[in-house]
Amino acid sequence: MNWNGLNVLVTGGSGHIGSNLVERLVNEGAKVRVADNLWRGKKEYLLDNNGKPLIDMEKSFFHMDLTEMKNCEKAVDGMDVVFHLADIVAGIDFVFGNEAYVYRQNVLINSNMFAASHKAKLEKLSYVGAACAYPLEKQNDPNHPLFKEEDMYPAHPESSYGWGKLMGEYECELYSRTGMLDASILRLHNVYGPKTDLSPQKSQVIPATIRKAIRHPDEEFIIWGNGEQNRAFIYVTDVVDALMLAMEKGINKGPIQIGNETKTTINEIADKVIQISEKNIEKKYDLTKPIGDLGRAADCSLADEVLGWEPKVNLDEGLRMTYEWAEQFLKSYPDICK
Repeated sequence: MNWNGLNVLVTGGSGHIGSNLVERLVNEGAKVRVADNLWRGKKEYLLDNNGKPLIDMEKSFFHMDLTEMKNCEKAVDGMDVVFHLADIVAGIDFVFGNEAYVYRQNVLINSNMFAASHKAKLEKLSYVGAACAYPLEKQNDPNHPLFKEEDMYPAHPESSYGWGKLMGEYECELYSRTGMLDASILRLHNVYGPKTDLSPQKSQVIPATIRKAIRHPDEEFIIWGNGEQNRAFIYVTDVVDALMLAMEKGINKGPIQIGNETKTTINEIADKVIQISEKNIEKKYDLTKPIGDLGRAADCSLADEVLGWEPKVNLDEGLRMTYEWAEQFLKSYPDICK
């Protein structure tokens, strides 16, 4: 797909996935606009390696709340395609402590963006769902085989975040099936990598584990639960590859999951991070904290078949690159840990 000169909106574009996607799009020659409320994203993530902004921050960065329809209409005006990544997401402590808020915000953001994109007659839209929307019973079954796309139903996500992401999939499919939008839908497993949230309040498991190792002994190295819960972790540049391919090959093909087939426990992640840190760190456990779903991994044969996609970055390499980025970022922005 030729991105040169294409007007592209990335909602949530200063967040973890969004900022990495913006960098890729700019390098491909696209004219990128970002819409973000900076709830978890950071303008610093939109700088290149030399500290230069990737986009014109005065003209092409829209600091706005996408729960307001008028803001969505303003964001899509003049755009050709939209990557819709914006949502309210954080670690499981925040999600389970603010379920009504998380659900309402995400349903409003999604519904507004779909309607505004349809009204503006955009060429294409890509929506990002989440694997945590899979049924609770299946995710907590240690003998469940690799997840397939059809395992989503009968629906029973564990959290309001999962329900909100699933409702986004459903509404996006309504627009797609009825010809109101040409849309792709990617269902992401656990994404990690540079430009992720490192704060104690909102970070997810890999960045939180890395932050604790970097700051140790000033911060205790505590694992929530017994550490035996597992996930299928996927590096952020592999997700960016999938998003670019989905806009070209995944339009109106229904949900396609992006992850890997390897289950990795939180204890294994912690051990790898400790090894990278080269510190003498003793793991501690807090069994009173929420642990989320016990585990899942992905059968990505559909992604291979439709998109020609498969992951490229292995976990050891990805963790090391994420650790190196986080170490430098925390040196530059130490207040993030307060």
